Amino acid sequence: MKTVISLIFLLGFLFSPVFGQEVKNPSVIIDTIEIPFEEFNKISRDAIIVDLENDHAISWQLTIDNNLVYENPKGNGVFKFYDKNSDKFVEIGMGGPPDEKFWVAVNTEREGYVVVQRDLERGWYPATKLIMSYTERGGLTVNNGARITVSNLNIGSFVIDSYSVHGMESPTDPPAVNSGSMIIEILSGNPSENVIALFPFYLAAAIGIIVAILFVTKKRS
Repeated sequence: MKTVISLIFLLGFLFSPVFGQEVKNPSVIIDTIEIPFEEFNKISRDAIIVDLENDHAISWQLTIDNNLVYENPKGNGVFKFYDKNSDKFVEIGMGGPPDEKFWVAVNTEREGYVVVQRDLERGWYPATKLIMSYTERGGLTVNNGARITVSNLNIGSFVIDSYSVHGMESPTDPPAVNSGSMIIEILSGNPSENVIALFPFYLAAAIGIIVAILFVTKKRS
């Protein structure tokens, strides 16, 4: 038994993540987009869908840094991103001051367009960044910069491949914003391609093999 314990510590030392600090996940992709304010001075039906340089699948995090300067109290900063393999999309809306309304909506093949969370006042915080995270098993989670507003929403498989923006509710409205920009960062990757992430599985398998060998050896002796 002492031999097994010693071997476990030895394996833990040899496979320790400390030795893997230089090991990178080859599947990690990062896209950073800066969207100028002019793009938000249009209504939804006039929004242009822009293809991303990379697809983001399996596990991703999307960060929104909204630095738009609103001109119209009814103006919005709406960011919508689309699934590569279906008509699904996720929509994030951030209204101008003084209300700073906020909403999250999803469009799925089964339910259609559904607003899953809405705050009519003080729904988002200009001084902080909004973060959305997604995994195929865990679904979609949204943090408005102060708290989690949507948690583990099941949206099925979702591969981000494009986006669009708009900000005006009616073509007769005054411009929604007059300066600034919205910066989007999308990071994605496959955790299974990270050697360190699989460390516990490798260790458990190695220990199992050692225990089996010791058991057979002891039985023979």
